[in-house]
Amino acid sequence: MLHRVILFLLFGLLPTSLVRAAPAQQLFNDWQVTCNNQNFCVARNVGLHHGLVMTLTRSAGAATSASLRIELGGVGNPVAALAPIAPRLRLDGKPLSLGDKHWQIADKLLETDDSVTIDAFLQQVQAAKAITLENGLQAISLQGLKAALLFIDSRQKRVGSETAWVGKGEEPPLSVPPAPALRSVARIDVAESPLSRDELNDLMDYGNERMNSSACSLDPFRREVRVAALTDDRVLLMTSCEAGAYNTIWLAWLVSRQRPYIAHPVRLTLPFQPPGDGPRDVELVNARYDDRRQELVTLDKGRAPGDCGTQTRWRYDGQRFSLVRYARQPQCDNWQGPDAWPTLWVTRSVPRPLR
Repeated sequence: MLHRVILFLLFGLLPTSLVRAAPAQQLFNDWQVTCNNQNFCVARNVGLHHGLVMTLTRSAGAATSASLRIELGGVGNPVAALAPIAPRLRLDGKPLSLGDKHWQIADKLLETDDSVTIDAFLQQVQAAKAITLENGLQAISLQGLKAALLFIDSRQKRVGSETAWVGKGEEPPLSVPPAPALRSVARIDVAESPLSRDELNDLMDYGNERMNSSACSLDPFRREVRVAALTDDRVLLMTSCEAGAYNTIWLAWLVSRQRPYIAHPVRLTLPFQPPGDGPRDVELVNARYDDRRQELVTLDKGRAPGDCGTQTRWRYDGQRFSLVRYARQPQCDNWQGPDAWPTLWVTRSVPRPLR
């Protein structure tokens, strides 16, 4: 019992930056908030916005590092011919007052990273119903904005401090804890010698053998085999296995480059519990190997356009694939593609040469 008490006290004395943050993603009426493992939070309106979106970002810690954007755009949304949006924005039917020189204004975008300007703007709009575009269907619903701001304040432990967006108090900025420590992922030396034609042909033949012996439903004429060199003695071998309308599930192995081939199945496991009590094991959906970044990428689409779903990136560390980045967009609203989805997990890369 005494040991447990001592450990509890020692944990309480640890710097906040050493404590890991569990990722979070929640929906408040028409506003979605995502906070990653560094407590970097992104909030935006979702739903029937018809391409008019307001996005807020804020980093953890005492510094007031935040941004606000109002933008007209979206996936496959033809907005180039439309008139500039700034003069046409309406707040509950009345002209929206910006009233500050710290805005950067372009035809389809208004943005600022000035904390005073952001605070004043949020005070102006958080009790309203909507920001709309004159003579258009575009609308930013403000239902849920205040709850989303309060969630960020609470998540970053700003409630009661001068830096809070909603729960302001008199505590100084330095009372806000810093961002949690960033997880490291080893970056090993990549293969110095590319696969020779003979190596590639032999490995492709081996991949076809693995594919034919796997219990896969995909038509044999549609199956693919892919090989990527990871190191001078190891390759990634992937075969397509199951397919739906817009998602294909792959199988993957770590395979030695020399005969006799030794293969170990690739299993991807998240280092955190994803939102909604989803499984921590990640299927290789629409998997591909990004040679430029040396990362294994999965993309589980929520629907065909690819405007929602989950994207993960993994790096081989000499023994296994470790998660580098996890991004998720559950709302299918034609706003962004996978590379722009909000992140729940980020890491930093540290070199580790293979011995």
